[in-house]
Amino acid sequence: MEGVDTPTSLGELASRAPQDAAARDDLLRRVRDLAVRYARVRLGRFGAEDLAQDVAQEVCMAVLTAVPTYEERGLPFEAFVYRITARKVADVQRAAMRGPTPVGDVPDRVDEAPTPEAAAVVRDEAATALSLMRRLPDAQREILILRVAVGLSTEETADALGMSTGAVRVAQHRALGRLRTMIAELEAGDVA
Repeated sequence: MEGVDTPTSLGELASRAPQDAAARDDLLRRVRDLAVRYARVRLGRFGAEDLAQDVAQEVCMAVLTAVPTYEERGLPFEAFVYRITARKVADVQRAAMRGPTPVGDVPDRVDEAPTPEAAAVVRDEAATALSLMRRLPDAQREILILRVAVGLSTEETADALGMSTGAVRVAQHRALGRLRTMIAELEAGDVA
């Protein structure tokens, strides 16, 4: 980037964002990416893409509002973003459970999205995966979501959850082992 040394952490960007438009823009881009990935996973059964985009926008607005007065309290900025995103996702899940949402106008052209059958297969596979993940302890499930779906590193996940990197690695290993066992049982017909 034309000789500019880009900060690597969200915390560095957050500290510069109130005075530096480029840092603010980079911070919001990275926060949005994290929020979209996390929300897609957590909102899969509710029509993830549109809702994930909405959540990401709300997270960005919350971060933008909070940055001028944000004070570090021993946790990385990623943990702050994770808490905001988790709360926004929970709000969307509660709203989705309350009832259907109205749709826009009837489209003018053919929908080139996957067929209903293909979408049903993907939803069924995703529902199976989410069902198996729900059987994991909460901490293991969150670690898998942050590591696999959101794409955080072990260190970022540890910071976001307030754990050591070793604890994250052990919990991830146990969670993946348990998922393998559950999938094998499912394929063998031992689990309903």
